[in-house]
Amino acid sequence: MTATRIRTRIGVVGAGRVGAVLAAALRAAGHEITAVAGESDASRGRIEALLPGVAIAKPSAVARECDVLLLTVPDDMLANVVDVLAASGAIRPGQYVVHTSGRHGLEVLAPAAAVGARPIALHPAMTFTGTDLDLGRLSGIVFGTTAGEAEHALAESLVADLGGRIMWVSEERRTLYHAGLAHGANHLVTLVAEAMEMLRAAGGDNPADTLRPLLEAALDNALHQGDAALTGPIVRGDANTVSAHLDDLAANAPQTLASYVAMARATLSRAVSDGRLLPIRALKIARLLDEAEPRAVSLPGTGHPATGTEVGN
Repeated sequence: MTATRIRTRIGVVGAGRVGAVLAAALRAAGHEITAVAGESDASRGRIEALLPGVAIAKPSAVARECDVLLLTVPDDMLANVVDVLAASGAIRPGQYVVHTSGRHGLEVLAPAAAVGARPIALHPAMTFTGTDLDLGRLSGIVFGTTAGEAEHALAESLVADLGGRIMWVSEERRTLYHAGLAHGANHLVTLVAEAMEMLRAAGGDNPADTLRPLLEAALDNALHQGDAALTGPIVRGDANTVSAHLDDLAANAPQTLASYVAMARATLSRAVSDGRLLPIRALKIARLLDEAEPRAVSLPGTGHPATGTEVGN
C-alpha cells in the first residue's frame, strides 16, 4: 500500500553526516526545514552546502519552531539531548520527535513522550559521507523503524519521501537489529583492511584491485545464498592449507592472526552445522586454531588486541 504523503515543518538537531543529508532530501520532497542546530565547523559547512538558506539556531529554539523534531546526534548524546529539551519545555504535546539512532528505540525518547510528544525511531541502514553524493543513494535503502500504531502514518510518509523502505523493528529487538548491521558493515571494513594488509605483505602493489572482483562476487553470493556461498579451505576440510595460513600470518602479518583465527572458528562451525564438513575433519582444523590462538594473543607489536580490531559505527 502506498504511504499517504504528509508535508511537515521539520527542525533538525545535529547536522552531522546523517542529519544534513536526510534534511536535504526531505526538503527536496516538499517539507519545510525550519531550522538546524549544528555548532562545529564541519556541521556548518554541511548546512551551507546541503541546506542553503536554512537558519542555524540553538537546539531549544529549533525544537520550539517545528512540528517534527529530527534528532540526528550521536548515540551517546541522544538521551541527554532529549532530557534537556523535554525539561526546558522546548518539546510540546502532539509534536513528533524522531531520532535516527540504530541502537535506540523508543525508550530513549521517554522524557519527550512524558510531556505528550509522539516518538519515532527511524534509522537508515546506510553509511553516509555527509555530501550530496548520499542523496542519490537513499533510494531503496531500509529504515529500521520503531513506532506506536498512531505514529505509523508519519513514519511511512517520511520514509517514502526519502525513497526508502520500512523494516518494522520491535523495541526489544532494536539492539539486535543494530548489532547485525554493525557486524555486517563495520567488521567488514576491518576484514577487508586486513586482507589488503596480507596481500601487501605478499608483494601486491594494488591489493584493492586484486580483492575487488573476488569480494564483490562473494558478497553478492552470500546475500543471495547464505552459507551455501561458502568456499575455501575450511569448507573443504583442507587442514594443511589452514595450517600454512596460520604459520605465514604469524610470521608476516601478525596483526591479522587473531581475527583470522576468530573468523575461521565461526566459518568452521557453520560448515559443520550445515553438513558440508564432517565433524572428524573439522576437529583437525579446530585443533590447529587452538594451537594458533596463544600466538595470536602473545605476538608483540601487532597494534591490535587479541579479540580483533574494534570499529565504531
